[in-house]
Amino acid sequence: MNKQKLAVHESLDLHEVINFKTLCLAKSKLMQGLVFDQDLKRLMQQDVEHSIQALAELQSIYERAYFQAPVPQNRPTPIIDGKEGTIH
Repeated sequence: MNKQKLAVHESLDLHEVINFKTLCLAKSKLMQGLVFDQDLKRLMQQDVEHSIQALAELQSIYERAYFQAPVPQNRPTPIIDGKEGTIH
């Protein structure tokens, strides 16, 4: 595999894609708690799983970015409690 650095504009595009995909993932996870239709909930869960996989693939490309910011190792605490559906 070619480990050549990405160009500056490619790095910026990659950042934008990662940010967009992260927002989509957060929205799908949040909306699952508000959806009552099981078919729609299952479809949203599939979207979450595909988004997680896509973000993992994008992170491997991120290693070649022209500039990098540290990727946090921990994830933010959910704002909705999954058991009770209450907002923290």
